Amino acid sequence: MSDMGNVVNVAQVSQYSPFRYPGGKSWFIPRLRKWLAARERPRLFLEPFAGGGSASCTVALEGLADHVVMVELDHRVAAVWRVIFGEDADALVERILTFEMTPESAAAVIASDPQETFEIAWRTVVQNRVSHGGIIAPGGGVLKRGEGGKGVLSRWYPETLARRIRALHAARHRVTVLQADALEILEGYLYDPTVAAFIDPPYTAGGKKAGSRLYTHSTLDHERLFALAAELDDPVLTYDLNSEVRALAERFGLQAKPISMKNAHHTVMDELLIGKELAWDTPEEPPAKTSRSRRRTAKEPTPAAVTSSPG
Repeated sequence: MSDMGNVVNVAQVSQYSPFRYPGGKSWFIPRLRKWLAARERPRLFLEPFAGGGSASCTVALEGLADHVVMVELDHRVAAVWRVIFGEDADALVERILTFEMTPESAAAVIASDPQETFEIAWRTVVQNRVSHGGIIAPGGGVLKRGEGGKGVLSRWYPETLARRIRALHAARHRVTVLQADALEILEGYLYDPTVAAFIDPPYTAGGKKAGSRLYTHSTLDHERLFALAAELDDPVLTYDLNSEVRALAERFGLQAKPISMKNAHHTVMDELLIGKELAWDTPEEPPAKTSRSRRRTAKEPTPAAVTSSPG
């Protein structure tokens, strides 16, 4: 049975990443904070399948670990992170703020074939923001009607993107970006108690096809991944809920717990939370009721990187 008493609504989670990412892990962020608070402060937070990077961004901006290592095999996604945490972040912000988004201008950017890291990053940002579900893998289509009939403007929020990128760039000294194979990187951190590894691979175990459709690099040796996870000191994995994944977790001595989350369309979905020890994942206490006379009338200031705009 899923943990239905602790369902996270992703629409209510602070957004730090500039990406709209298929399979994003906004729902995991409250649990991420709880997990890291329950253990000794990590020297290093490792996200070997970084993708949209919501976990890494949270750890970096909220100072939940001494350092963050983001690993991404897709050169386009890695280029975005390298620019944000590198010397060209201001130039990317300027490009975003001055770009006139139209179906024609978006199509021209997407049709380009850039070779330099900055231009690859720019193309990726545009394609991600104007594509259905943020999918940049082959076959992903561009928004035509979009939200409220706005088409490509539906998810193009220049000021919000600029604010997020600037906030992340300010934390650049705490972040390392690697374009590399996740499994190879994991092998370098086995049995290290100072490392917290959050592993969110493409969901292709058990013949599931969604991961193949959503990501360019979706082929993965899941058995090898579980073998490596079993040799990490404190791994936490998220997977789709299926019998093959459960069997792999049991085979390698890992706990598996079904978790319910509510996506941006308010659909409740189940995933698996996996780790060596999951006692830290306890239900949230309901908020205490506050009398009307004691309620604050002033709204707390919103952190620079947080926005109520959709992801």
